[in-house]
This record gives sequence, structure tokens and C-alpha cells, in this order.
Amino acid sequence: MLTLYDAARCPYCSRVRILLAEKAIPYETVEIDLQNRPKWLYEKNPVGKVPVLEEDGFVLPESRVILEYLEERHPEPPLLPPNPAGRALVRLWIERFGGLSGPYYRVVFDGDTAEALDAELAKLDSALTASPFLGGTQFSLADIAYVPWIIRAEARTGIDLGRHENLRGWLGRIAERPSIAAELEVVAAIAR
Repeated sequence: MLTLYDAARCPYCSRVRILLAEKAIPYETVEIDLQNRPKWLYEKNPVGKVPVLEEDGFVLPESRVILEYLEERHPEPPLLPPNPAGRALVRLWIERFGGLSGPYYRVVFDGDTAEALDAELAKLDSALTASPFLGGTQFSLADIAYVPWIIRAEARTGIDLGRHENLRGWLGRIAERPSIAAELEVVAAIAR
């Protein structure tokens, strides 16, 4: 059985929860208080961050690596395109994720204005004019990599996503997926 060391408010953990739900992989959760991290967490991940996935003594931190591991370990349903070019484009989206996360965290934690974040959201909005999902015509790891921040953006940063029509459409499409609907519930519960 898989164990996920998790924190409900952490968008990086959200990525892993979404993937586990998409693939219907059973797992147990150990909730971590991010304000009071247990000392033993540093034995599982020396930097003390979540998520951490554990399976039969194999311990793996870092959401991006966990996503790739689970995709290889549980290939059905696939969350990467079948062709090398498509897989490369999904991985490129994930590689460039810092363009969104940097401005997001500067707004949330440093009190910066939302201009840079809004510019990144505009880039996503523009990319979604060409295809219904970030990685092309199918829901993929690229969508999973970005959606936790998008569904937290309005509540945490005060930014108006309504200005980004394609991004709103994308969010509406993927919100119909049970995995994303569950995360929307998590975010709503945190906001209370």
C-alpha cells in the first residue's frame, strides 16, 4: 500500500492526490502540519517538504518526480501522450512551471503585486486558445502540474481569473473530472 505524506493546503501535494485519483490508486494519507513538521519527516525527505510517497520501504519526495514515477508504475489510464513529441511537450510545460509558481508565491508570501502573476496567467490563457488542455487534446500531467495553483489563485492572491476566458474554460472542463472536483472541495474547506 502506498502512503502519501501530505498537507491539504500544499499545491504540490495536490498534484499527487489528483494523479492518484485519476489512476484510482489506493493509498493511505499521513497529514503533516506544515507549521509544526515532525522530526521524522526529515528522515523521509532531508529538506522536510511534502509530498513524500512511500511504498514498501521505497521513499520518494518531490511532486514532479512522484508524478513521473506513478505514471511509469501505473500506466493506465495514460497521462502522457503516446508519441515522443507529445510527451516532450508535456514535460516542457512542467519544466517551465516556475514561470507561474515564482510570481504566485511572491504575491502570497511577499506581498508583491499580482502583475507578474497575471502576465503568466495570460500566457496560459493564450496557450489554451490552440488546444483544450495544456499538453494538447487530452488531459495530461501538464494540466495536473498547473491546476493546483490555478484553483488557489483567486482565494490566495485576489486575482480575477474571469479576465482569462480560455483559462476559465479549461478550468471548467477539468473541474468535471472527479479528481479535480475533489481538489476544489479541499481548497474550499481550507478557505473556510
